[in-house]
Amino acid sequence: MLQTKLKILRDALVGISSKVKVYHYWRPNLKAPFIIWAEDGEDGSLNTGNHKVQQGIHGVIDFYTKTEYDDTFDTIQSTLDDLTDQGFSFRWDATDYEDETNLIHHSWDWWCRNGLSDSGERP
Repeated sequence: MLQTKLKILRDALVGISSKVKVYHYWRPNLKAPFIIWAEDGEDGSLNTGNHKVQQGIHGVIDFYTKTEYDDTFDTIQSTLDDLTDQGFSFRWDATDYEDETNLIHHSWDWWCRNGLSDSGERP
């Protein structure tokens, strides 16, 4: 189930724009605009009967652009909001300008609930 959730997020990010490259974990070059996303670990869990029945997953999405007020920012927000009915939540974390790369860097934290179905049954 975890891999399925990650693929849902990946596919949503890839669908944002054909002009924005999407990379998982790293990027091969600095040609903006691009998105780098990654899961970075568990963020809370529920165990019962010696089994993990729910697992919270945390990750980060970074968007790099040369364009001030890039419309892609709003598209990312909207895309993440559309995933809330699939167990995802998000928070815009920061925006800064990186002197070394001359890029504007937007960052979001994301979380995903993985495990129990809405009926409460084990997956």
